[in-house]
Amino acid sequence: MASPGAARPRLPPAIWALGFVSLLMDVSSELIHSLLPVFLVAGLGASMLTVGLIEGFAEATALIVKVFSGAISDYWGRRKPMAVLGYGLGALSKPLFALATTAGMVLGARLIDRIGKGLRGAPRDALVADIAPPAIRGAAFGLRQSLDTVGAFLGPLLAIGLMLLWANDFRAVFWVAVVPGVLSVALLVFGVREPAHPDGKPRTNPIRRENLRRLSRAYWWVVGAGAVFTLARFSEAFLVLRAQQGGLALAWTPLVLIAMNVVYAAGAYPFGKLADSMSHRALLAWGLVVLVAADLLLAAAEAGPLLWAGIGLWGLHMAMTQGLLATMVADTAPSDLRGTAFGFFNLVSGVALLVASALAGLLWDRWGAPVTFLAGAGFSALALVLLVLRKG
Repeated sequence: MASPGAARPRLPPAIWALGFVSLLMDVSSELIHSLLPVFLVAGLGASMLTVGLIEGFAEATALIVKVFSGAISDYWGRRKPMAVLGYGLGALSKPLFALATTAGMVLGARLIDRIGKGLRGAPRDALVADIAPPAIRGAAFGLRQSLDTVGAFLGPLLAIGLMLLWANDFRAVFWVAVVPGVLSVALLVFGVREPAHPDGKPRTNPIRRENLRRLSRAYWWVVGAGAVFTLARFSEAFLVLRAQQGGLALAWTPLVLIAMNVVYAAGAYPFGKLADSMSHRALLAWGLVVLVAADLLLAAAEAGPLLWAGIGLWGLHMAMTQGLLATMVADTAPSDLRGTAFGFFNLVSGVALLVASALAGLLWDRWGAPVTFLAGAGFSALALVLLVLRKG
């Protein structure tokens, strides 16, 4: 954390560029993903089981690739080539959705898209940590996350507008997604210069035992904290289902994610800056308090002001914690193992999210939505107790 009297350095232009790279790719992806389940069922006649299998295979693929992409970027000593490859595959997948005539073709496009996401995530986060001065690393991660989240709500918003304008022409909307995808790759290639790594150390396999031993206990604590935190926070799809259960029309269900992401985008950068000047553990604890409040509101209401307040608080807790956890990973990992560190962190958090979402679905089917969100509040409270009781 920066000392109070020290002059605060400015965020490097490359951090802004990486933020807009994320924004453009998220607009491209969410233009498609916000419509894809309906396209599969209504346009291609796929079953709900098929939709679930496609999403499951896609997310599992991304999780596996994340570890290896980070390790490879450490081995090469360069982050940008792997990030360019990942964003390039993401852009390449977009025309395939527009051309798809079967669920199998959609699966292929989703796998290419998720491989790209897995390839770029850890190297990009490591690149942010390499570029940003340590005193403003929280602000750097917060800014990138904020701009990424702007794309996450602009994409569905644009999808709604284009579907209304073009009389539900899915394929025309999917073709529009190609443009921001290509611009994202171009901005990364020409707008971001990777800093040199003049350490002179010989490169070895980052996931060899002797290298993994260099990842400190503090780092593995952050990994564990991220996993427990994620177990308390299941997929945002359940927010959409809760609002739909309360009578929100199908055509307007993207508004749930738009509302959540507006709050997330507005808060990510300010809370990232705050992380540079206050205790990380204290900020993480307050994020858990906000998540408990969100879960309790969502358990109590399926419509009206309480529902939307819960959705807003969910976005607020994301703003408080997601950039913070990335900052904590960067601060506790050796600089030459940051890609590997982010890869393992993303893998463990991703598996925890799958487990949490499966458990949430089971609770919803057995006992209903209120029990699901009350269980989320319980997990959050347990995580908060463990965080407060931790020494050091």
